[in-house]
Amino acid sequence: MARPRNIGDQLAALRSRNLYRRRRVLDGAQGREVVIDGRRLLNFCSNDYLGLAADPRLASSFAQAVARWGVGAGASHLVCGHTRAHHELEEALARFTGRPRALLFSTGYAANMGTIAALLGPGDRVLEDRLNHASLLDGGWLSRAEFAWYRHCDMADLTAKLGSGGDGRALVVSDGTFSMDGDRCPLPALTAVAHDHGAWVMIDDAHGIGVHGRGGRGLVDAECVGTADVPVLVGTLGKAFGTAGAFVAGEDELIELLIQRARPYIYTTAMPAALAAATLTSLAIVEEEEWRRERLRELIGRFRAGLGELGLDCPASEAPIQPIIVGDPARAVRLSTALEKAGMLVTAIRPPTVPAGTARLRVTFTAAHLPGDVDRLVETLGHALRACEPA
Repeated sequence: MARPRNIGDQLAALRSRNLYRRRRVLDGAQGREVVIDGRRLLNFCSNDYLGLAADPRLASSFAQAVARWGVGAGASHLVCGHTRAHHELEEALARFTGRPRALLFSTGYAANMGTIAALLGPGDRVLEDRLNHASLLDGGWLSRAEFAWYRHCDMADLTAKLGSGGDGRALVVSDGTFSMDGDRCPLPALTAVAHDHGAWVMIDDAHGIGVHGRGGRGLVDAECVGTADVPVLVGTLGKAFGTAGAFVAGEDELIELLIQRARPYIYTTAMPAALAAATLTSLAIVEEEEWRRERLRELIGRFRAGLGELGLDCPASEAPIQPIIVGDPARAVRLSTALEKAGMLVTAIRPPTVPAGTARLRVTFTAAHLPGDVDRLVETLGHALRACEPA
């Protein structure tokens, strides 16, 4: 089938395949509930896992920092945009992750793109999990290194691909917690395979940091996993931390190389200093308030039990990300629409975000949710699934 040539035909093709996406306009802050088109909906599609995006302590820190630093950074970090607030946040993130240094990026996408391209070039190799986030895949493709996928979490396939490569540097790249399935990378096995083949490891723990591990340190806790095992750790600030931006943490030489070579870092205006100050407040809350992670574990267990009562296979996920795979994009949209009519916001995720044939509802929980919210979701989901059974 020929690919449509003009823009209108391309958009029509997306609509005909139930792959067309629409933005929603929220009238208010992120939270357990959001307001869309005047309706208050229970929100089950946010990455604000610890419920901090609208926390008044973060808002207060932000407002006080605006009074000191202003609104915009005014320049890139390497020109005159790097303030004391940015520097203190980098030092705090280094302490939090147990690594010598950390470097701020304006987005997780920029961190992944810039890091892979700075580390690799022609003659090198990058090997990526088939279900990695788009930013990791794009970073690998654009690095000009030889690119290879390995089957999802399949260490035998990774071993085979590492063993068939050339003499250049090799970088194995994986999500820590996978954004659409909620499962975790087999980190001990992955680092062992990489070590046996002289490869570096880069882990993007965007959906794990703040949520899992000791004090929210995620999958790559320095007490168990050092920089020799995972030289490159990427984390995001726009999910569990409730603010925005991202960071890379590692040895001093890695950070210095990124400062010199990572184009998204060099050529992007720094995040507002006030945002860095608010994130410092968030970082302290993430580490200290263990009840938020305990609440998430309670909600996740309750939801998985509810799915079992509906006769559905429980997802292999202990993360706030709980996928319900329905296969057909049209059915995923119908289910999402039915849930919204019942007062719940659950996004239908369709290709190319997920592989063909795996369209799904991506349910996410935050520490702001209540047990009754989960019960209501399970009950409504049961009705919606029966009503939307394929003909």
